Amino acid sequence: MEKEVTMLNEIILPWLLNHGLKIILIAVAAWILEKVMNRVITNAVRIAVKSGVNLPPEAEKKREDTLIRIFNGAKRIVIITMAFLMILQETGVAIGPILAGAGIVGLAFGFGGQYLIRDIISGLFIILENQYRIGDVININGTGGLVEDISLRMTTMRDLNGTVHHIPHGEIKMVSNLSKRYARVNIDLGVSYSSNLEHVIEVINRTGNELARDPAFRDSIITPPQFLRVDEFADSAIVVKILGDTKPLKQWEIMGEYRKRIKAAFDDEGIEIPFPQRVVHQAGK
Repeated sequence: MEKEVTMLNEIILPWLLNHGLKIILIAVAAWILEKVMNRVITNAVRIAVKSGVNLPPEAEKKREDTLIRIFNGAKRIVIITMAFLMILQETGVAIGPILAGAGIVGLAFGFGGQYLIRDIISGLFIILENQYRIGDVININGTGGLVEDISLRMTTMRDLNGTVHHIPHGEIKMVSNLSKRYARVNIDLGVSYSSNLEHVIEVINRTGNELARDPAFRDSIITPPQFLRVDEFADSAIVVKILGDTKPLKQWEIMGEYRKRIKAAFDDEGIEIPFPQRVVHQAGK
């Protein structure tokens, strides 16, 4: 018992008062630095990012949030690594060989890490050029979805089925942003050859204007859906093109509502939306 008390008084307590206290201080300092840097990075990005031409405030906020998340992720890795090495040193572990070994391992990975470097460089250009942001709907190499996260190495997006796609930036060949600055209603509508086109145009434009005046939708519409041109003489219909501009991410809601209203308006006005028909003649026996 006396031996244990002696060990406690001569070894454990001095170690706790010296190294243990330093470990606690390192952990607390790392936590405080993390919180302070969060605020510094957030304020710095909000100040540094200048408003783009014709970009709405919500678009700028998405860009700022994307940059803040990326910088905070890199900062967190640096702080945790530094705090971990300092705590190891306080516990008596020599970190010199660890750093030397990490350098050798890093060199070995460098020879085979060309794809990682390519991903990071491509990610930097994506972020700096503001190609897309968290919250945008994009198509990457033919795969579309909502951007949920962007790191320096890859983009994470979720498609309409709920499937999450992780795409390394170095694999991106083409990006199509469906929600930058504004979106567009683009509808091809077929009407019967017997229809009066002037009447059809009047109904199309009137329906678009009524939709734009509706309090439930007017804040989402920049220009109401309107007749643009006769686009095609198809086999069973005259195809007319209808265009309008909406706020980003609102085009699908507005197109769905407009299709519903134009169908009701055509029914009321006696305008036929034809469909392909086939007549089958059966030879007599």
